Amino acid sequence: MSGEANSKRWEDLEAELPEMAAAGRALLYQYMVGLGYLATIRKDGSPRLHPVCPVLALGGLYVFIGNRSPKRHDLLRDGRYSLHTFPVQDGDDEFMVSGRASPSDDPEVRRVVYETYTATGATTSDDTLFEFFLQRALHAKYAERGSWPPEYTKWSASAGRIG
Repeated sequence: MSGEANSKRWEDLEAELPEMAAAGRALLYQYMVGLGYLATIRKDGSPRLHPVCPVLALGGLYVFIGNRSPKRHDLLRDGRYSLHTFPVQDGDDEFMVSGRASPSDDPEVRRVVYETYTATGATTSDDTLFEFFLQRALHAKYAERGSWPPEYTKWSASAGRIG
């Protein structure tokens, strides 16, 4: 596994907190194709934020990123990331993961992830495939739109459920 020692794969989150992982999956795929906002770290240390199409396959969380994309260069230089789901149309629920991303060069992994991705109607070409290893996850569940505070579920790769 790439990344830091305290990183885990999506399947580990599913095994440790299946309800949280299911909620995260539902929020990532709420518009059929996976959608989220990816935050990376620019060369000057400031944040960069872009929409991406995450893919859950083979027990991992993956993203295809264009070869000329600034976020690809960010991840190759400094693999730290944060990924947040798109807003919910009729609610306020949120899901976020953060950790380290690493390029995935395995042709079989790429084939399966690509097939999973295109099955949602999305397309890509020769983009770089990254696996996103998890260090933290957060799910915020709101009783109803505009209610406060939400019910938070927090997870850490090193500590498991933390709230």
